[in-house]
Amino acid sequence: MSERTPYTRASVSIDEDGTRIDLAFYTPDLSVMALGVGRERPFLNLSSREAQVMISTTGGGPVTEQDVILARQIADAAARYLADCERLRTDQAATPVLPGLDEVAA
Repeated sequence: MSERTPYTRASVSIDEDGTRIDLAFYTPDLSVMALGVGRERPFLNLSSREAQVMISTTGGGPVTEQDVILARQIADAAARYLADCERLRTDQAATPVLPGLDEVAA
């Protein structure tokens, strides 16, 4: 199988609806940290050498019910991502790619 190069992609679009920043991490070189600021609020930080995303409470203030709902959604999505990665890694390890055919499968 051909080796893929890790990368981070960022794009910015500006139009009549406002500004949108899209970030995509396609790298295993990603740092994921959960941090706290004393007793005030938590932070979730995802970063690579090229970009960083930080998630915290609404307006940087005290934790709201919506913040708790969002944290649950993030945890649920992370659990699904983990399950998919484990399943696909097992499937891919069990299905060897024949030389010369990896370009067809990609």
